[in-house]
Amino acid sequence: MKEQKISNSTIINGIALGFSVAFFLSAFVAAIYTGVGMKIFHNWYLIMISPSPLVTDYLEIGGLASAMLNAGACGLTCFLFMVGLKGESRANTLAGYFLVVAHCFYGLNFLTMWPCFLAPFLYLHLKKLDFKRNLHICMFATSFGPFIGELLFRYTQGESFAFGELHLTLSGILLTIGFALMLGFIVPAILPGASAWHKGYNLYNGGLAFGVFGFFLYNFLYKTMGISPSSSLTRFNETYESFGHSYRLYGNCFFLILFACCIFAGYLLNGKSFRGFQHLIKDTGYRSDFAENYGMPLCLINIGFIGSLFLLYLNIIITFTSGAGFTGATIGVVLAALTFTSMGQHPKNIWPILVGYPLLYLVTMMFCQISGREISWSISTQGYINGVAFATGLCPIVGRYGVRAGIAAGFMCASMCTATGALHGGLVLYNGGFTTGITALILLPILEHYVPAAREQMKPQTLNMRDMISLVETITPTVKRPPQHHHHHSKKHHKKN
Repeated sequence: MKEQKISNSTIINGIALGFSVAFFLSAFVAAIYTGVGMKIFHNWYLIMISPSPLVTDYLEIGGLASAMLNAGACGLTCFLFMVGLKGESRANTLAGYFLVVAHCFYGLNFLTMWPCFLAPFLYLHLKKLDFKRNLHICMFATSFGPFIGELLFRYTQGESFAFGELHLTLSGILLTIGFALMLGFIVPAILPGASAWHKGYNLYNGGLAFGVFGFFLYNFLYKTMGISPSSSLTRFNETYESFGHSYRLYGNCFFLILFACCIFAGYLLNGKSFRGFQHLIKDTGYRSDFAENYGMPLCLINIGFIGSLFLLYLNIIITFTSGAGFTGATIGVVLAALTFTSMGQHPKNIWPILVGYPLLYLVTMMFCQISGREISWSISTQGYINGVAFATGLCPIVGRYGVRAGIAAGFMCASMCTATGALHGGLVLYNGGFTTGITALILLPILEHYVPAAREQMKPQTLNMRDMISLVETITPTVKRPPQHHHHHSKKHHKKN
């Protein structure tokens, strides 16, 4: 590969700045689009003083414009640390950035991020570790943002808590400070161990570690202490209601422009070509650093392609099934799907996982028809939309074990994604990563037993329907009308890839 004129670190910082600026610009465009005007700042204040367990829709609590402003403020904070600390920004730094801004639409805000974000710096200082090299740990720690919101605003107030009114208690403040300090020393310690559990096959390493630790914290703080857990906040938002709880047109326009800019910028930085991308998509994604191996210009192109692919998937399932539309969580998970575009994810190793979700829907519908029941969910239900974005973190399984293993991973992940949140009370934001971690723990021993020799490079794959899972041939003639659209969707992916 030719020496780059612009360093990877500079491009990574540029991506963080570009996305942050896009959120700020979008915030003021959205304020005009939704007609909220200067209420954008008051609504952002409402977001910041609201406890936010999963899934708290910030488009409902504060509105589209205020959620975009929230993402811009948190993203710019990360950018300032990225350029202010000495050293180079790396692929894992960009992963941390995307996870922060993704959750700014449904659980993390400019107030609750600070205790989690700053606490690990104390650990890094005492251990004399490089701040910049470990900045991603500080970003990942924001996964516990909902705990901060609960302890600060609701945990010690009980029935006296009222939405939109700021009341603080001394015990709540002390609990929050103590919790943040504890996080600062625990988070860096548990991250390396989780990688050994799933052997690197779950890119959302923090999801599994934080999910298990959050399970303990939730049960200790609530179940053990005899305190009733709180549910997600809801609010009657007249503007949001008028749009049918979905900003689909706005969301599509925003992301299409953003992803087109990513592809175009990557094309220019790569010498006005896509040269080398064919090598990137042959990578298995297993313990891989695309930025180091192929350069950030190609990673920028990869961001644009994966974002567009995921956006297409969302639009298809939203069109052909009933469920959630472009809510705060939906907008957030489009960004979450970009997390490891510089560290393992590419279109070729994520599409089988996307296929696994509609496959579960088909199988469920078949059994429901046999037993004479109606299916109680669809793949456009919010939990399944969120889950599929994080399920793509299992892409190394596709790269190393093939398409069928990837479809099985998506299938298993889909079946568990709506159940894992109850284990930590929705107080850990990386619930999708927690689910993928559990999936890897179950599936890996089976794969290692039956396929002892994993691949070092992805093979050219042309999917044959018979090559998927034998169940598909049984399902297809049984299920006719509703799932037929998903069935065609799968074929589109097969042909495209």
